[in-house]
Amino acid sequence: MSNTNLNGKKISDSLAEQVHVLTMETLNGNQRLSGPKLLYWIDEVATIVARRHAGSDVTTARLSNMRFLRPAINKDTVVVKGHIVYAGRTSMKIKVDAYIERFCGENTLIADAELWFVALDESEKPTPIPPLLIETDEEKADFAKAEQEKKSF
Repeated sequence: MSNTNLNGKKISDSLAEQVHVLTMETLNGNQRLSGPKLLYWIDEVATIVARRHAGSDVTTARLSNMRFLRPAINKDTVVVKGHIVYAGRTSMKIKVDAYIERFCGENTLIADAELWFVALDESEKPTPIPPLLIETDEEKADFAKAEQEKKSF
């Protein structure tokens, strides 16, 4: 299942989003969204983004940043969105944001995270991935920041 097509891909080619309506099963003892549940959703969305970009299986290599900013409560709609910000030879960095979506359409950021993944071939060995096609100055800045971060590993 390894990716043999190493043509570049745009960030928009691998976007992922999940939407959840909070219920009692997703809340902790304080009646707020459980941190481990939110972290699971974040990793799941990031994995989908990484698989879409790599065209292969992936493994989570590092959670380089995770911030819980605000609580979410029963009946809130939580939207988890992810996109790729960096692609190296076999590794990639994914940015994920989680929001509360209000009925009026307003979104409030409740958490964000940055995760690193490695693409895997059929033997579970690192495998090359497509380069990331940068289209904007913001994407270029995010890519450069991730490149510097990777050097510190």
